[in-house]
Amino acid sequence: MGLNEPSLVTPRAYTILFPILGRAGMSKELLVLFKNLPNRKGFKDVHVYNAAISGLLCCRGYDDAWEVYESMETNSVQPDHVTSSIMITLMRKRGNSAKEAWELFEKMNEEGVKWSLEVAGALIKSFCDESLKKEALIIQLEMEKRGISSNATVYNTLMHAYCKSNQIEEAEGLFAEMKRKKIAPTSATYNILMDAYSRRFQPEVVEKLLQEMEDAGLEPNVKSYTCLISAYGRLRKMSDLAANAFLRMTKVGIKPTSHSYTALIHAYSVSGWHDKAYTAFENMQREGIKPSIETYTALLDAFRRAGDTQTLMKIWKMMIRDKIGGTRVTFNILLDGFAKQGCYVEARDVICEFGKLGLQPTVMTYNMLINAYARGGQESRLPQLLKEMAALNLKPDSVTYSTMIYAFIRVRDFKRAFYFHKQMVKNRQVPDAESYEKLRAILDVKAAIKNRKDKSAIMGIVRSSMGLLKEKKKGKKDEFWKNRKKGARFHGGQQ
Repeated sequence: MGLNEPSLVTPRAYTILFPILGRAGMSKELLVLFKNLPNRKGFKDVHVYNAAISGLLCCRGYDDAWEVYESMETNSVQPDHVTSSIMITLMRKRGNSAKEAWELFEKMNEEGVKWSLEVAGALIKSFCDESLKKEALIIQLEMEKRGISSNATVYNTLMHAYCKSNQIEEAEGLFAEMKRKKIAPTSATYNILMDAYSRRFQPEVVEKLLQEMEDAGLEPNVKSYTCLISAYGRLRKMSDLAANAFLRMTKVGIKPTSHSYTALIHAYSVSGWHDKAYTAFENMQREGIKPSIETYTALLDAFRRAGDTQTLMKIWKMMIRDKIGGTRVTFNILLDGFAKQGCYVEARDVICEFGKLGLQPTVMTYNMLINAYARGGQESRLPQLLKEMAALNLKPDSVTYSTMIYAFIRVRDFKRAFYFHKQMVKNRQVPDAESYEKLRAILDVKAAIKNRKDKSAIMGIVRSSMGLLKEKKKGKKDEFWKNRKKGARFHGGQQ
């Protein structure tokens, strides 16, 4: 290299290189470069350190990033507001509490790090993730008192937190506040509200927001249409409108995602169109879109509802082949689907396979098995299931006991029905007032009949032993037939 040629090893080069290495997942290479930084003043710069921390954050090297931050003090590098925002984000992703993030910010603030939109936004996100919405609003208020205006991202974070807590009215209030402050809502803003109303089974509101979004000059994206598909899909007998929303999306040139297809499959499942659900699944695979666990779960639910255990088994084998683990919901759907159709061996296989994945049976698992055995006329197996629960340290709940009581009432085994009712009361697992009132009414009727019969039988025994039983009087009908028989023999003898 000539004397007049500029060196490529500059602080600016490292600030560009470190984030690139982080996004590529090359944390080891990043650390090697950082530890071998030239020992010159220009390289002990806050921007270089921020770039290293940011890069390690991208590839989840949280502990290494923390070490880089601590080395700033050793090397007399003063953190700035960017360092503060990156570190607050790092703490949130590493699992530290919002309170700990706030304490770090206070410490940095004492050292001269000032408030900024990025710092406040990172703090608000940390508090919102823990559903500490009031505290997040206080931080926003403090930020604005210091002359830092909120932007759409801050409002989106707050609205999302309220929507997650099903407080849509409060989210709508923040949305109105944005408009009053002339902060333009983004596509994410509308998507947050549409998702919330979708979960509330209000497709008409989602349609209205979609139109408002377009009127504001924002183009709905795949998430926007997926919210609409889900809104219709969650309602029974509206799968045709969900399918129409799906077609509207494809017509405007938006490519569906696995979430879009999952929403459509769920719509068909709820409406009882299991064949259409499977067709949508095949179309998805044909388009090269990889089904997610949620997609498989929605498809399994469609065939569970249809009672088609053969296809249920086929889909499950497909999941095992593609190494799709499944969730607790998947487990329950498979178990319920097989057990309700009397496929008890397959149901037990499901418990075994999911046990290998770390999903052990729960009280709900056994409640489904008890219900299936009871409906299948296998009530003699129910006490054995209770023993299995006890072996796994699972305590029966009100659903367990109620299901067993009704099962024994159905086969007129009142002795066991009363026994399990006694156990339910003893273990304080009585259901809600309305359900229990209905159960007690049935048991009281059976108890009254049983007591009446028992009382009659006991009185009969007592009277018999004391010789107080009266001889049964012969009715006129008996005398008539007796005479008729005698007359017949008499006439027969005369002839």
